[in-house]
Amino acid sequence: MTARRRLLGLLLVPLLALLAPVSSGHAEASCSTEEHEGRSYDVCRFDPATQPLELFNLNDNGEPIGTFSALAAKLAGDGKRLTFAMNAGMFDDKLHPIGLYVERGQTLKKLNRRNGFGNFHLKPNGVFFIEDGKAAVMDSESFAKSGVKPDFATQSGPMLVINGKIHPKFSPTGTSAKVRNGVGVTPSGEVVFALSETAVTFHQFASFFRDGLGTPNALFLDGTISSLYSTDLRRNDGFLPLGPMVGVYEEK
Repeated sequence: MTARRRLLGLLLVPLLALLAPVSSGHAEASCSTEEHEGRSYDVCRFDPATQPLELFNLNDNGEPIGTFSALAAKLAGDGKRLTFAMNAGMFDDKLHPIGLYVERGQTLKKLNRRNGFGNFHLKPNGVFFIEDGKAAVMDSESFAKSGVKPDFATQSGPMLVINGKIHPKFSPTGTSAKVRNGVGVTPSGEVVFALSETAVTFHQFASFFRDGLGTPNALFLDGTISSLYSTDLRRNDGFLPLGPMVGVYEEK
């Protein structure tokens, strides 16, 4: 962990204690730090069939939630305890998603298949979705043909791993490195989120998902702004306002 993130985590311990009171139920730790090829990653694993894994963007007034602390407070008002959250897809200057976004079965933004510049348009891009307690990552063109009607979905790009192969435009000798976060799903259906502790290239990050985490399909969520909330790791990043977020909670 970088010195900046370590210091921020220490400063936020009291806040996490306030936002995440002790639950009456027992929950196993879902987040930990893992190593791969000499690099550290914070990794969080969930079973969508038994754990409430949902997407969030707007509050009850139709305004962007924006921060993990605001999301935790919103859920606390509903008698829920936020245990994990991560930024979950690219967004515009109003913090609205630029690609497909589905929340509780309602499509709030349609699938974006346009060409353009930037990471989102580095085709193939893809969709992370949950349908009837099962999660998957699928490239956008396959998703468009699938007929899936997800309960939750977010589109981002590029894909990191496609059917066991690293994105064809990632070079092993690439030099562009950033802190990055992404999501993959294992063959058993476990959802795995990862955030690099240091700057990594796209190829290094994709290799971690394929070879380190064993996810045959994985999706890049973002870089530079990559942020994590984890009660396991006592972490509550608040670097910049965020658009779509993915979160896991417990009933108090």
